[in-house]
Amino acid sequence: MKTIGLIGGMSWESTVTYYQIINEVIKEQLGGLHSAKCLLYSVDFQEIEECQAGGDWLRSGKILGDAALNLQKAGADFIVICTNTMHKVVPQIREKIQIPILHIAEATAKRLKEQGVYTVGLLGTKYTMQQDFYKNILIENGIQVIVPDDDEMEQVNEVIYRELCLGIISDESRKAFIEVIDHLSEKGAEGVILGCTEIGLLVKQKDTDTPLYDTAAIHAEEAAFKAVQDMSR
Repeated sequence: MKTIGLIGGMSWESTVTYYQIINEVIKEQLGGLHSAKCLLYSVDFQEIEECQAGGDWLRSGKILGDAALNLQKAGADFIVICTNTMHKVVPQIREKIQIPILHIAEATAKRLKEQGVYTVGLLGTKYTMQQDFYKNILIENGIQVIVPDDDEMEQVNEVIYRELCLGIISDESRKAFIEVIDHLSEKGAEGVILGCTEIGLLVKQKDTDTPLYDTAAIHAEEAAFKAVQDMSR
């Protein structure tokens, strides 16, 4: 079994989801008492968020690059960054390490294509929704991306940082997110990507008829599959 190097803490609430799903999939794949071989480097999210807000992506890239290098030195076979937004600095991280990074947008694009979905809505932080580092990977895979209106973007971003990253789950915010999802569906989205690893804590498939693609779950599942792909069943 390969050893997974997890860069977590962004936020720690969603990192818990990664650890749980990875181990559930390993158990399903291998049976018995098997669990995942993994290493976790959990960063201080306050420091990362300050870099985001100040536009200092170079510094945040250095922080995560150092974390990835430490995981490589500790024996990780590949890296999983347990967040969507910070995949913006993947090119900077790759310069520091020799092991692969399992990219969350690539894993999501793979899942969408497997299910024949080629027009999607995208929810996430304002950085993920507005900038190209994430959307371009989907577009390169032939997937059309629809984002919310500006006011809805601000609302989604506010809930992520002021509530979800602090572990606050609000019925009012859930209703607001469902309205945004409905609007994306009205614009032609065949499904909606929950492109922030905390959104899945708030919105579940049972809350809407629109197919949801929870990137934290997809990413964690792909990490587990990659860890055991060369093992004989």
